[in-house]
Amino acid sequence: MEDLWPPPSSEAAALIRAVCQQLLTEADGLTDAVTGPALTAQGDPGLLSDAALTLEDRTVNRSDVVQWLTSNIQRPGGRVEPYIADRTAAYFRDLASRGITPDLVGGWRAALAVAWRRAVQEYLTHDGDRAVLAEALDVTAQSMAQYALDWFAVMREASVVDAVSNARAEAIEMIQLIASGAPVQPEVAETRLNYRLGRMHQALVLWASDPELVQDLEEVVTAVRATPAGRHALVARSSTTSRWIWMSGSEGADLHAIEKVVTASAPIQAAVGRPGHGLEGFRSSHQDALAAQALVVRLGSGRPLTAYADVELVDGLTRDRPAAQRFVGNTLGELAHADPTLREALLTYVQCGFNTTRAAANLYAHRNTVERRVTRANELSRVTVEDNPAHVAAALLVLDLAPDLLEGPGQQQ
Repeated sequence: MEDLWPPPSSEAAALIRAVCQQLLTEADGLTDAVTGPALTAQGDPGLLSDAALTLEDRTVNRSDVVQWLTSNIQRPGGRVEPYIADRTAAYFRDLASRGITPDLVGGWRAALAVAWRRAVQEYLTHDGDRAVLAEALDVTAQSMAQYALDWFAVMREASVVDAVSNARAEAIEMIQLIASGAPVQPEVAETRLNYRLGRMHQALVLWASDPELVQDLEEVVTAVRATPAGRHALVARSSTTSRWIWMSGSEGADLHAIEKVVTASAPIQAAVGRPGHGLEGFRSSHQDALAAQALVVRLGSGRPLTAYADVELVDGLTRDRPAAQRFVGNTLGELAHADPTLREALLTYVQCGFNTTRAAANLYAHRNTVERRVTRANELSRVTVEDNPAHVAAALLVLDLAPDLLEGPGQQQ
C-alpha cells in the first residue's frame, strides 16, 4: 500500500521497531485491554450477551493488534495493510445474519484510544532525543489512524456483511424477539420456528473455542438430538462456533444424558438454563444458558457442561474478577492452594447439610476419610465453616468452577 506520509528517520524507525517488539510480547494482554472498552463502545445488546460472539470479537482484535505490530517491526512507521482472515469474515456474516449492528466506528475509536495510551507509555520508557521521540509518536499516530480507515475500506470491498438466507435470518430474528421480551404471538412464533411453545423448555448453548472444531460441534448437536430430550429440539445456528438449542417436553430435560454426550466431546462446551414453561420459559431458560456460558468464558473454565442453577451465586460473585480473587483468598486462605480433595470434601459436606455420612456416600469415600479431610480443610481455611458456612461454600464453588482463578492477575489480600 502507498504511504501517505514521509518515512521516519532511521533513529525514529529504530525506536518504533523497539516499541512494537515489546508490545508484541504482550499481545494477549493488550488485546484484552482493547477488547473490553471496544465491546462496550459497540453497544449492541445482542453482541454483549453472547459469549461466543465476544470471543470471536476478541480474536478479531488480536489479529489486528498482531498485524499492525508485526508490520511496524518489519517496516517501522509504514502504512499497514489490513488482513481480513476467513474467521473475521465469518464473524461479521454471523453478526449480519442475526441483525446485530454494533457501532464499529465507536468500537475502533475506543480500541485506538487504549492502544495509543499503551504505546505512549512504552515510548516514554526509552531515553533519547526528544525530537526523535516526537517524530516516532507522530508517525505512529498516523499509522494507527490510517489502519482503521483502511480496515473499513477493505471490509466494504470484501462485502463480508452480505445477507444470508431469508429462512435462517427470519428464524433468528424471531428467537431474538422472544429473548428480548418483545410482545410476540405464540401462534406466529410457532409457525415461524416450526416448534411448539406451549410446553416445558430447557435451553442449551453449545460452543467451540475455534472454527476448526465446527465439525465436532455439529456432531455434538446430532448426538444431543438423538437423546430423549432432544427428539423435539429446536436448533439455531447463532454463530459459526455456537448453537442455541431448546429441548422441550412435559418436564425438564434429562441433563445426565446431555452431560454424557458433551463430556465425550472434550473440545465442545455446553451451558444449560433452568426449565420453564411456554413463551416466558423459552425466554428465561435461554437467558440462563447465555449467562452460564458468559460465566464459563469469563473464568476460562474448562467444565464440559455448566447448569446455571448450579452457578448463579458464582455468577454474581465473579462479575469483577479481582474482587472474586480477593473474596476467595480472604475466605479460604491456605485452603485455596491446598489439595483439591480437601476442598471437594468440605464443599460436599456443606452441600449435604453437614452430614458426614451423606457426604461420604456422594464422594464414594469412607466416613472417617471424609471427616479427616473436612477437619484438615477447616484448619487451613481462613474462615471456618462453622463461623460462616455461606461464605466458605460460595468461595469453594468459585474454585470448583475456576480452579486457576487465583493464578491470574489482580489477586489482592
